[in-house]
Amino acid sequence: MTPLLSLFGKPWIWSWLAAFIVWFLTIMVTLGASTLGLSQAALTFAAFSVIVGIGQMFVITLGPGNIDLSVPATMTLAGTVALKLMNVENGLILPGLLIAVVIGLVVGLGNYALIKALRIPPIIATLSMSFIVQSAAIWTNRGLRIKPPSMLAEFTTSNTLGVPNVAIVALFISLLAWFLLDKTIYGRWISAIGQSMPAARMAGIPVDGTRFVTYLFCAVLASLAGYLLACFSGGAALNMGSEYLLMSIAVVVIGGTAVAGGDSNVPGIWGASLFMFLVVSMLNTYGVGAGIRLIMTGLIIISVIMLAGGRRAGMR
Repeated sequence: MTPLLSLFGKPWIWSWLAAFIVWFLTIMVTLGASTLGLSQAALTFAAFSVIVGIGQMFVITLGPGNIDLSVPATMTLAGTVALKLMNVENGLILPGLLIAVVIGLVVGLGNYALIKALRIPPIIATLSMSFIVQSAAIWTNRGLRIKPPSMLAEFTTSNTLGVPNVAIVALFISLLAWFLLDKTIYGRWISAIGQSMPAARMAGIPVDGTRFVTYLFCAVLASLAGYLLACFSGGAALNMGSEYLLMSIAVVVIGGTAVAGGDSNVPGIWGASLFMFLVVSMLNTYGVGAGIRLIMTGLIIISVIMLAGGRRAGMR
């Protein structure tokens, strides 16, 4: 097999190829005038999808039925509480980050407690938890929109060597995710559980402990994304995480992670996140209406998934 064919056999290449095509079609309209701005915007907004997408990817890798629907509510609560605690004070940035992480740990603990204790499907357990968390966010927010500390606001909206800082944070998280999945026994346990939970139990893998840690990890990443997004957007809003419910799932699927579990794909999360942002930007650039834009976005996503899925089947 030639290197080129081997490259196209990688499931993540299709999301990157789709992102590049959409990026190229968009800058063609402006004759290249918006190349830098579009690229930086794509990296910035994709970074938030990458962070929540990686957490969702870990959960989905556990196998069929594993999914975390509490991601949007966790983002909202973490962003709201962190900003209220920091109260625009630069000296409280670290405590704000710590409280966001604690919220993620509590939500993750609650998610798996419902799954294990009540023996209900994860999709139901995490949806139930999302209502509780969202209610807590509403009670905490009470219509207020507190600004983030100036240093944190500047960090989340600035670039380092032309690369958005939030994208750099997402890159570090991606490298950590890759290390956990490919270089640690924990990553092998996740894949084994996703391929067959009964077989994993028979092999002596601590299934319950691994699933518990995975749900914690997903919730903590959602909290971190909410913390950064609230600072980036100038304050926490009650609907700030709503678009990331389907987004966190879509970037996992488009990125090449097996929905049936047992196989994950970190590079694909980046390609899919860039693709999702660039599709909307392209359609906006071409002046497509909101209704048609949603339909076309859906059709494009389906096409990418079918192309990647069919290609992977042919490579076996």
